[in-house]
Amino acid sequence: MEAEYVTTPFGRRPMTLAMLMAQRRAEHGKPIRSADKWKIYRALCEAKPLLGVTDRALAVLNALLSFYPKNELSDDANLIVFPSNAQLSLRAHGMAEQTIRRHLAALVAAGLLVRRDSPNGKRYARRNRAGDLNEAYGFSLAPLLARSEEIERLAAQVAAERLHIQSLRERISLHRRDITKLIETALAEAVQGPWDAIYAGFRSLIDNVSRSPIAAELEALLSKLGRLHDEIINQLEKHVKASKLSGNPHHNERHIQNSDSESQIESEGAAKSQNSPQIAAPRTTPTTENTPTRNSEPSTTKPPKSNSVSRKEHRTDLKSFPLDLVLRACPDIAAYGPTGSINNWRDLLGASIIVKSMLDISPGAYEEACTVMGSENAATVVACILQRAPQINSAGGYLRNLTQRTEKGEFAIGPMLMSLLRANTTERKVA
Repeated sequence: MEAEYVTTPFGRRPMTLAMLMAQRRAEHGKPIRSADKWKIYRALCEAKPLLGVTDRALAVLNALLSFYPKNELSDDANLIVFPSNAQLSLRAHGMAEQTIRRHLAALVAAGLLVRRDSPNGKRYARRNRAGDLNEAYGFSLAPLLARSEEIERLAAQVAAERLHIQSLRERISLHRRDITKLIETALAEAVQGPWDAIYAGFRSLIDNVSRSPIAAELEALLSKLGRLHDEIINQLEKHVKASKLSGNPHHNERHIQNSDSESQIESEGAAKSQNSPQIAAPRTTPTTENTPTRNSEPSTTKPPKSNSVSRKEHRTDLKSFPLDLVLRACPDIAAYGPTGSINNWRDLLGASIIVKSMLDISPGAYEEACTVMGSENAATVVACILQRAPQINSAGGYLRNLTQRTEKGEFAIGPMLMSLLRANTTERKVA
């Protein structure tokens, strides 16, 4: 390898600290016996996003490597190539000389080449009487040899990232197919649920993905689609279980058996009273105070109120607020709308379904909130929880607590909305 001497560029080109460190790294790097130049070049093509070089710059480097006579780059060899720009243009498929100079500067800036300029700035070599190179001026390939392990490591990292993104895309495609067909099944089977809003929210998740997403963005999308998929499966399973319970034949058979047994006992008792008068005791008219008869009027005592009735009463008592006020108090919910905005209550309901899955709110807690508060009020509360998500440890537990307080008549949405609205107004004033 060439002597440990730092050279400066010829002419008006300035010397920089990056060029200095590139030369010193090439000279003092870890000793490597040899490395295949084309293997290093293929690794460079793989790792170019991390090294900051373009494909045109790599084409110029390919032409430079072709001027080195051996396939192996070794420590004890002179690693300087000295072709002219005209020769480089021919081997770079006719690339313009100005373009070649620009890409050569980019390779030097990336630390893949080192300039060895002559006193007059020309590229040439001096040979001894035996024909061996004695001194050469041009471009040194020593950085490629010194950084070969680093380049291979970066190439492996890029390859692993590419495979990871490919795997994420495949899993996202499967979730998209499954969710679409499950929603179609729910609509075909007339399963109760806001399927239009769910589909609108699902489309908003897909449409908001950028054209070239990174791995973190794809992982977040896959997580949201997975929660939405599980939510749809749970709703369909509940519908199937409810259908089986309502259509259970044994339930009806028990009623038929009881009615038949009662009629048989009554007929037998009537037959005995006719055929065996000596056994029958004199019948007295029962009083209405102790034993009710079949023809007696129904009792005026009111049955106790069921839990569903009390929930309906609480739901009607809970006041709803205009959509514009909800959006001004909770602006973060708008990002989960079908088109990145919310224009009506239907959009808000769809966004709340996506948000509650993102906040890990269980389906049971959300359904109970919808039953007690109403769908619109439940969606409003979910929007408020999203707005205050950094201050809430468990969104599901917080929603259940608010639902229980609503059943007792101890909760109102108005103060929560006003507090968030004042906080947003204060933040805008400070900004």
